[in-house]
Amino acid sequence: MRPAHTPARENLPLAGAAPGRILAGAFTGTRMNRFNPSEWLQQTLGLAPGSQLALANTVIIVLVLWLARRLLLRAVERRLGDAHAQYRWRKTTAYLAFFIALVFVIRIWFQGFQQLSTVVGLISAGIAIALKDPLVNLAGWAFIVWRRPFEVGDRIEVGRGVAGDVIDLRIFAFTLMEIGNWVHADQSTGRVMHIPNGRVFTETIANYSKGFKYIWDEVGVLVTFESNWRAAKAMLDEIGKRHSEHLSGEAEKRLREVSRRFMIFYTKLTPIVYTSVVDSGVMLTMRYLTEPHSRRARAQAIWEDVLAAFAERDDIDFAYPTTRYYYNAQEGKSGTTKSAGSSPPRPNSSAGPGG
Repeated sequence: MRPAHTPARENLPLAGAAPGRILAGAFTGTRMNRFNPSEWLQQTLGLAPGSQLALANTVIIVLVLWLARRLLLRAVERRLGDAHAQYRWRKTTAYLAFFIALVFVIRIWFQGFQQLSTVVGLISAGIAIALKDPLVNLAGWAFIVWRRPFEVGDRIEVGRGVAGDVIDLRIFAFTLMEIGNWVHADQSTGRVMHIPNGRVFTETIANYSKGFKYIWDEVGVLVTFESNWRAAKAMLDEIGKRHSEHLSGEAEKRLREVSRRFMIFYTKLTPIVYTSVVDSGVMLTMRYLTEPHSRRARAQAIWEDVLAAFAERDDIDFAYPTTRYYYNAQEGKSGTTKSAGSSPPRPNSSAGPGG
């Protein structure tokens, strides 16, 4: 008796075979046109599989650090209302994220310190020549961060004629809100100036706010020779104390603190009035302490009190250039009129209460 025909075993799927293997077997001999990102990157950009993996890891690290920084800054902004503190957090987290990313990228792209040192050695000569200014600015940034000749919020002067309030500090440049120039008394011009960090090595940096945190200012008042200059000096002394003496106690405290770091010594911090003689009259110079940002407002308040006080006196006149006739025989002192005789008056340029 002939046995019944049974299908060949090799053409049947094995019992218990995985679905994936069955699916693969079903498509055996069939060519599938599937998109392969790795092959596309290798053919288009010439990136080897190892470089593709390094690039993917780099992108992931940058995204993770960016997201972590954003979440941290959002939490800081909710807790801190001070704009200056928020700015410091933004800058600190930016620098920290940059250096963390730099460390990881170096570890990803350069396997081993020997390979890294070889690469650095090959390109260092070209970088030193081609990127001289950026490297100097980077070194200037490191000097500013380490030695802190100024900080954000300080009022500084760089070289001669460039002054302003520091409003930003970056790796290659710092930013000032300009003061002075065509505006008098250290008032803001409204212009924003970007200055390369490398100038801290070549220019003199004058800081209005560092250490002592006060500056000396002067107001010169010119009175005529005929005025009661002693009374005018007493009035100026009283006005100066009224506007600036309250700062002397705080200034003395700051002076004791800063004298531990710098050789700063003052024997007198209270306002004082100096007397001198110039061509046009008696110059009374009031010297007083003020905050750098209050210089113009304080000078204005002092001048308004001076004008009001002098207006009440009939024996004090402001001096200003004028031309008048001076007859020594009649106006001079008795000891100087003998040689004058009856000479006619002659014009004399001096200062007087009128024009």
